[in-house]
Amino acid sequence: MILIDTSAIFAILDKNDINHFRAANLWQELVQKEIDIFINSNLLLESIALIQRRHGMEILHQFHFSMVPWLKIEWTDIEKHTHAIEMLFAANRRHLSLVDISAFATMRRLGIRKAFTFDQHFAEEGFDLIPAS
Repeated sequence: MILIDTSAIFAILDKNDINHFRAANLWQELVQKEIDIFINSNLLLESIALIQRRHGMEILHQFHFSMVPWLKIEWTDIEKHTHAIEMLFAANRRHLSLVDISAFATMRRLGIRKAFTFDQHFAEEGFDLIPAS
């Protein structure tokens, strides 16, 4: 089981991203091996909004129909949102987002140790990054 972060999704989709080839190859490997790839609804919403804004509807269409079907989505309800907000205020860090905090909470709740990400905040929280930096 792994959790995929917006940074990995962007790297997979953007051929100009410095991490594109590593990310695209790892994505293919995970899909071929049928590894459970999790995302929470906050990460999904963040990814959709940023893809639409930065890359347009064609790339968003590609993401929605080619990648999302492979993802196991954990939907955020009021309790999960409240817990993430409490964790955000407890962390008291300006550059650590609510979306990241909610991802950490999802990983802990589901027992996921690995994050497919290029965001070092996950390593700071004690999670293993793939691909390894």
